[in-house]
Amino acid sequence: MAMNLLDYDAERLGQLMVQLGEKPFRAKQLMKWIHQRGVADFDAMSDIAKSFRQKLAADAKIAPPEMMAEQLAKDGTRKWLLDVGTGNGVEAVFIPEDDRGTLCISSQVGCALDCSFCSTGRQGFNRNLSTAEIIGQLWWANKRLSFDAARIGEAKNEDTRIVSNVVMMGMGEPLANYDNVVAAMRLMLDDNAYGLSRRRVTLSTSGLVPQLDRLREDCPVALAVSLHAPNDAIRDDIVPINQKYPLKELLDACNRYLEKAPRDFITYEYVMLDGVNDLPEHARQVAAMLRSTSAKINLIPFNPFPNSSFKRSSRDAIVRFRDILQQAGYIVTVRKTRGDDIDAACGQLAGQVQDKTRRLERMAETRPILFKNGGSA
Repeated sequence: MAMNLLDYDAERLGQLMVQLGEKPFRAKQLMKWIHQRGVADFDAMSDIAKSFRQKLAADAKIAPPEMMAEQLAKDGTRKWLLDVGTGNGVEAVFIPEDDRGTLCISSQVGCALDCSFCSTGRQGFNRNLSTAEIIGQLWWANKRLSFDAARIGEAKNEDTRIVSNVVMMGMGEPLANYDNVVAAMRLMLDDNAYGLSRRRVTLSTSGLVPQLDRLREDCPVALAVSLHAPNDAIRDDIVPINQKYPLKELLDACNRYLEKAPRDFITYEYVMLDGVNDLPEHARQVAAMLRSTSAKINLIPFNPFPNSSFKRSSRDAIVRFRDILQQAGYIVTVRKTRGDDIDAACGQLAGQVQDKTRRLERMAETRPILFKNGGSA
């Protein structure tokens, strides 16, 4: 089977060059052609010897996931369903803004953590994505967006990179696919590939403490933590991984992470669930809990999905919650919902998952009326 060169970061590609009897600098040449120019045809790599191009064509390939479907939201957000084989598809979302273009990337087919307010978790879990499937989302998005820009006369040069920021906030828990995610992020940061700064790559985690400590040493990018609860009792219920790594352990790990982080704060994400975690007393608990760390708090209005038992907090409840935190001295933002008309907003990504956990099937068995009617609890 041909090697997919999207699976190789700089170190591994350099090792491969030596194995193929080539000079190590060939790795940099290849990375620029693949990642900066978006070239998948070895014959088009004009500054590489023809004999080597022929060798590559025989033994290797550049194969990102292929598009299965594309949707465009009213606000310009774009969502792609990308084919990762055996009936599975993952979703990537591009969010255009005046000063940046942010790509939300998936790391797994589904998610095994089963957070109760997340559509991705509801779909169950199939497998981890490979490095090629993760970085391939960025490769593909730049290629697609560059093609569209050229079509309307906005292309500026042969560098096809359009995405300026990456957030590992798509389908899956990134730290549960640690090795492949880190290899992909190293490509994002590599000057011979995408050249993004560590401040422009953000990893979002629900709190896998051992992997968080590893990330601090291996590839410390900007960090967002899915907090979503003011205490262990509530978080145990809606973010089950908290039962293994409770809040004190998580916050201690966050403080350790700050020693190497590219920003002097960690963003704590907090989805606003009506009557669950949005009361004034909850805001005061969050304020007290985060005193031990340098925090920015991002309040996320809940984005509904089929068969969800949750409702979005009212505007008044969100404003009241924000005001309490701001009065306690925190920087607080309320995330603007983007792409919700195409189910591309936070917590709505579902993709196409051949679930190995039988999660939906088991839920249908325990809640048959709800799933028969397709309503919400």
